[in-house]
Amino acid sequence: MVEIIAKHNFWNNEEINTGFIRERYQSKIISYLDNSLVKVLVGQRRVGKSYIMRMLIDYLLKTRDISPKNILYINKEIYDFDFINTAQSLDNIVKTYTETINPTGKIYIFIDEIQEIAGWEKVVNSLSQDYLKKYEIFISGSNSNLLSKELATYLSGRYIQFEILPFSYKEYLDYYKLDNTKSNFLEYLKNGGMPETLRLSGNELIRNYLEQLLNSIILKDIVTRYNIRDAALLERLVFYIIDSSGSLFSVNRIVNYFNSHKIKTNNETVGNYLKFIEDTFFIHSLERYDIKGKSILASDKKYYLNDTGFKFYLTSSFNMNIGRFLENLVYLHLRRFHYQIFIGKIAENEIDFIAEKDGNKKYIQVTYLLSDESIIKREFGNLSLINDNYEKIVLSLDDVEMGNLNGIKHMKIWEFLFSM
Repeated sequence: MVEIIAKHNFWNNEEINTGFIRERYQSKIISYLDNSLVKVLVGQRRVGKSYIMRMLIDYLLKTRDISPKNILYINKEIYDFDFINTAQSLDNIVKTYTETINPTGKIYIFIDEIQEIAGWEKVVNSLSQDYLKKYEIFISGSNSNLLSKELATYLSGRYIQFEILPFSYKEYLDYYKLDNTKSNFLEYLKNGGMPETLRLSGNELIRNYLEQLLNSIILKDIVTRYNIRDAALLERLVFYIIDSSGSLFSVNRIVNYFNSHKIKTNNETVGNYLKFIEDTFFIHSLERYDIKGKSILASDKKYYLNDTGFKFYLTSSFNMNIGRFLENLVYLHLRRFHYQIFIGKIAENEIDFIAEKDGNKKYIQVTYLLSDESIIKREFGNLSLINDNYEKIVLSLDDVEMGNLNGIKHMKIWEFLFSM
């Protein structure tokens, strides 16, 4: 067993392929080192969790001068690790590693896509609480439901979670060494920030990659895991959400839409399927908040994609609905900075985003262009209905900023995404 895993570890001072250093994530996780908290990296498949783990390993080796033999790395997406599939086999490999390699001092354990190991939480909990040996444990997973249940049950209060998202606009510019311009922003809007797409040239290669990634998410993370009987309905639902992302809709509305197209289903099935899709981090749901009534509205929701590239390459609606793309990017940007986000409702008007963090709020409207007086009146007028002193912003693709109108700021969207 040790001979097998040695190929994928760094015990002989092999050079580590860390890829592009994602400094925000790296520095954030590093700030939580040197304690018994389990570090949990979560996010959709292929957003770069494995690279971030390797970045952390490289940091420990080169900056902290940790011995390579004090680090055990297990990646469940690599076939060589297929034999580690139960709590018993995971426990065996850790014991065999410590007895054979015999590291001295603290041991750092990294386990990628840990949800593929049945009962993993018992072993991780045991190791994190071991008072005879010191372990610092890092795990990653791409299913929020499976992880949250096990973490809440076995590691309550003893873990810290980091959500990994696709490349931000700033990371995209840094990767390509580009300036912050409107044309570069539009390329990012189209292609999205999935790390692998940054290494692909040409629309056809990117489209094929995203199609295969989506198939993997549907088949491996949903159909197989939840024993889905109607995979065709699930796939139709996924593409319905991709095409409708950023629009308000309810489970009942989806059911009625499918039934009207001779596709029989019901609210329970669609509701379950939506939850399964969201658990893979492929989409994120957003609730409505009544600003005057100060309450969550239990009606329609919006769903935003984890990456805008899926919408551009897997549907044909980009040119017809660029405003939804822009909303999607702003939502992801706010999520990246850990804002609590809602859709705002005031009277019969909608505020695209209410973003709250550390006792502060931002009210944000997103539009394609402020091309005439009616649009200006709508976007600024909705925000002017809110009677508080928190920041209010209108974002658009206009080349010239209008400045400050009655306390409401207008910004170019690519400047906003670069400013935080």
